[in-house]
Amino acid sequence: MGKPTGFIEIKRLSEAAEPVADRVQHSREFVARLDDAAAAQQGARCMDCGIPFCQSGCPVSNIIPDWNDLVYRDQWRSALATLHSTNNFPEFTGRVCPAPCEAACTLNINSDPVGIKSIEHAIIDKGWEMGWVLPEPPARKNDHKVAVVGSGPSGLACAQQLARAGYAVTVFEKSDRIGGLLRYGIPDFKLAKELVDRRVAQMEAEGVVFRTGVVVGAGDETPATGSTGLEQVAAQQLLADFDAVVLAIGAEKPRDLEVAGRELAGVHFAMEFLRQQNKAVAGDRISDQILATGKHVIVIGGGDTGSDCVGTSIRQGAASVTQIELLPKPPESENKPQAWPYWPNKLRTSSSQEEGCERDWAVATTALAGDDAGRVVKLNAVRLKWSSDGASGQMKMAHVKGSEFELPADLVLLAMGFVAPVPTMLAAFGVAHDARGNAQAPVDGALAYRTGVGKVFAAGDARRGQSLVVWAIREGRQCARAVDQFLMGRSDLPR
Repeated sequence: MGKPTGFIEIKRLSEAAEPVADRVQHSREFVARLDDAAAAQQGARCMDCGIPFCQSGCPVSNIIPDWNDLVYRDQWRSALATLHSTNNFPEFTGRVCPAPCEAACTLNINSDPVGIKSIEHAIIDKGWEMGWVLPEPPARKNDHKVAVVGSGPSGLACAQQLARAGYAVTVFEKSDRIGGLLRYGIPDFKLAKELVDRRVAQMEAEGVVFRTGVVVGAGDETPATGSTGLEQVAAQQLLADFDAVVLAIGAEKPRDLEVAGRELAGVHFAMEFLRQQNKAVAGDRISDQILATGKHVIVIGGGDTGSDCVGTSIRQGAASVTQIELLPKPPESENKPQAWPYWPNKLRTSSSQEEGCERDWAVATTALAGDDAGRVVKLNAVRLKWSSDGASGQMKMAHVKGSEFELPADLVLLAMGFVAPVPTMLAAFGVAHDARGNAQAPVDGALAYRTGVGKVFAAGDARRGQSLVVWAIREGRQCARAVDQFLMGRSDLPR
């Protein structure tokens, strides 16, 4: 504990952000990391608790008190090594993680937690600036080959861990660029894609082979190049060519809206909209791009994906943006004695929502109406009343009589979450799924991350369902250890 009275003397300092009026004019990152002196001061606020709840609240178990203290003592390179010991990609989590570690921080009892996420951001950015982040190729290779299907955070973490352990790793990605939802799901203003590119370059130097534009899971009868122009690789071919296969394919099946008018033009899944914008920012030419320019936009869904749709719509020049949520409005602050150190239910406002979005809660869409050309022009909705079922304790909703209303809608974006991985992929490998449609694979024991199909493993959202980037990294790391254990009989890789 570098400064015993730091948490008393030093106030929490948030990272500086570009003013709203300026940042909505571009798609670049707009949050600046703390400078060295400010980060050191924030590190001094850490109490080095006897029980580090922050560490248990972090899915990758970051050794937070240690690197807080190292930053305070100006030992940045050691702080970077400590950070990297549990997290392959802190530049991603330092930008897009909701920071459950801060919710678990002891100082959060007073609603003034250590700025853990901002310190993490500062450590990794300084590490790259100083040239300390270098490839770590293995001292020696083994004779085993592993295929990783999917290049999101789970697939990348798994691939990097295995490559550093000496495996010949090939990552297969159906998109034209590596990164999965890091690349095409998160807007550039939250996560610059150069950050993904430099990690890919590092991993290539470590021996990872990346193959883009490849659809895995096609049948043996499928020609080498399908009608989409993408290369097709049969599941059986991967099983024949590799000693282990890891399915890190995410949970790409979106939750749909089953109401009248769903088929109208102008109604799209959020990922259609976000993917096109990210490709456009990357310099690709998009024909018939979905644009919010001059339109009344309705975003259905109050989570991160919905928030990303809000920020993107504002940058495209929407006439208005309204975000509606099925659940009731959360309280302004949580019940600390009941919630801490767990992730609390409370009202949160994202940077995108701050930029000019109307928000409404406990609202259900009942229908979408269109014009003579078949384009959506109006959303019909009703207000909801939520109540607890006394028998089960579950919350139930009911329409409030006479509360029907309508909203102008030229573009409706469905951001209601993702329900499961694409089922045809699991079927191609013969992998069973659970009741929610996720790949069946235990997380513990001798069969950790193994599906019921011999050498096929599953990790990330494909196994646990839609979740956070930090959870995907954790699962990728743990799956790598499970693969190593499976092929070698033992593993020195960390969990």
